[in-house]
Formats: sequence, structure tokens, C-alpha cells
Amino acid sequence: MTFPPVPPYGYGYPPPPPPPRPGVIPLAPLTLGAILSGTFAAFGRHWKQLLGVTAAVYGTALLFVGAAIGIAYAAVSDLFPAVFDLPVGQEPQWDDVRPLIVAFVLVWIAAVIAIVCANALMAAACPAVIQEAVLGRPTRFGALWRRSWSRMPAVLGTVFLTSAALMLPFAIVLVGTVGMFLALFSATADSNGVPDGNYLLLPVLAFLLALLVTPLALWIWVKFSLAPAAAVMEGQGAIASMRRSSALVRGFWWRSFGIMLLVAVATTFVSWVIQQLLSIVASAPIAAIDFSGDGESATIAAFAVIIAFVLVGQLVSQLAVSVFPPLVTSLIYVDLRIRKENLAPDLARAAGLSPGPDTGPRGDWGRRH
Repeated sequence: MTFPPVPPYGYGYPPPPPPPRPGVIPLAPLTLGAILSGTFAAFGRHWKQLLGVTAAVYGTALLFVGAAIGIAYAAVSDLFPAVFDLPVGQEPQWDDVRPLIVAFVLVWIAAVIAIVCANALMAAACPAVIQEAVLGRPTRFGALWRRSWSRMPAVLGTVFLTSAALMLPFAIVLVGTVGMFLALFSATADSNGVPDGNYLLLPVLAFLLALLVTPLALWIWVKFSLAPAAAVMEGQGAIASMRRSSALVRGFWWRSFGIMLLVAVATTFVSWVIQQLLSIVASAPIAAIDFSGDGESATIAAFAVIIAFVLVGQLVSQLAVSVFPPLVTSLIYVDLRIRKENLAPDLARAAGLSPGPDTGPRGDWGRRH
């Protein structure tokens, strides 16, 4: 008696087919491993475009800050001798110090504006890359640059509003700490300048207050973390994107927090290691210089090499810090939309893996009703 051959899947119904994978992730709910592998795959496919955008963005910000420093120096350089080169025992005049303080504040404001705009532009570029990488579509530097610039105002709005919301817990700590110190000073003044033991409790109370508001800050950070991705992929405004982020994170806060915390710690550590390694390599020319001689050209060349290594290290570390967390956050956004809104069939149709009309060059990323 002969038996029929056993099919590859055994007797019974065959297993379901694997989810389609047109790009860097399968079009199904993602695990932590799929999110991390998809992040590295997206970076591996588009590292040239991301590196180009990073260099252009932070290079432009550096030039802007340098120009602000140069303008400030040209405006107040005549006051340096009256402030820093005074005879012993003579104090600078307030009329000479005030312009220097104003120039410093203006340069600091210019630097903050440049850094915030650069970070917002990178936060817009990473979701744009994920948007194409999920569908397996290539992208060019010019297209990525235009896409990032077009969505930068909305992303900048989400960054500003989230930062303002995050400042609220720290403002509570600041007001509470100042109030405690004022109460202590008032009590000390009432006791004829003899302090009691309560002043020892102020640092402890301030620390406990900060410890209490830290969970609120973390909750706000995770709640609105997907707003830049929503602003880019769905083309919504700042407030609407923050509402979308809040709706998507609801029910998945702890999962999103764990993934983002893991990535933040890892990227910070990698950035620190890169800077330390390049600092060690850059210190080699200093050890080879004979400062007792007259080799001025060798000294200038050595310092030029050091500056080049420092700039390269800053660029590479900034690439790790400013690119990988937004890429991961964008994939979390895609994962939550697949889980909560069944986005996978629309993405499959957009990638041409199943019958149905294509929904445009970026796929059906609009909000589902």
C-alpha cells in the first residue's frame, strides 16, 4: 500500500503567505527588530542623500553663525581694549560692557535660530526618506531637499510647540525652587539673620519636585513624537500633526517610549565614541610637533589637520544623532498606522504589489476616515 507524498506544508491548510515587502519593512505590524533593521536598511539605501542634506543643512547653519560672529566682532571690536586691556585695579565702564553683552546675546539668538531650523529640516528629511523607502522607491538629493524645505515650516511648528509644552514642567520646577528660596530667605531675615536647619531641605525639595515633573515631560515627549512624521507624510499643519501623533500613540505609549529611549541612548553613545576616536586620532599631529623650533608651517598644518578631524567628527556624530532617531520615529508612525488604520493594503497597492489603482507618487499616506 502506498501513501501519497506529504506536501511541503504538511496535511491540512497551507500557512498564510508572508506579508509583502516592497521596501525596507514588511507591510505588517512591526516588531522591534523589524523597526531597527528597517532603519538601517533605509539609511543604507539613502545614506548619500541623507549625508548630503546633513552637510548642507549644518554647513549652512555653521556659515550663518560664523557670519553673525564676524558681524558682531566688526561692530564691537573697538571696545575690546576698554574692557579687557585695562590697567590693574581699573574696572570697565558699563557703557563699554553693554554693547559687548548685546552683541553676545544677538549672536546666541542667531545660533539658536540656525540650530532649530537645521534640526527641523533634518526632522522633515527623515520621514520623506522613510516615505519612499517603505515603498521601495528611490529618491534623489534634489527631490529630498525640495520635499524637506516644503514641509519644514510645519515641522518647525511641531518642534516649537512640543518644546514649549516640554518647558512647562521645567518652569514648574524653576518657580517652585525660587519660591522655596524666597521663603527661606524671608524666614532667615525674620530670625535676625540666624538660619535654621530648613535650608538643608531646599536641594532635596527641588530634586523631588524635578523628579515629580519628569514623568510629565516624558509623557509630552512621546505623545507628540510622531508629529514631524505626520506633518511630512500626511501634509498636515503643526497643530493637526500634533493631534495625529497623540491619537496614534494612544494605547502604545509604553512601547513607543521604550523604542525611542533605546535608540536615543544608543545614538548618544555612538556619537560619543566617534568623537573620542577622532579626538585621539587628531591628537597625533600635536605629539609630532617640536614647539621649541621655528617650524611655524608644520604647526599650522598640524592644527589644520586637527580642525579638519574635529569638523568631520562633528558631522559624523551629528549624522548619527540627527538622522537615526527621526528614522526610527517615522517607522514607529508607519507601524502604528498599520496596526490601527490597516494601512498595509493601501501601501501594497501604491507599491504595485496588488491590484488596484495607484494613489500617487507618495502612496496613500493621507488620513483615513
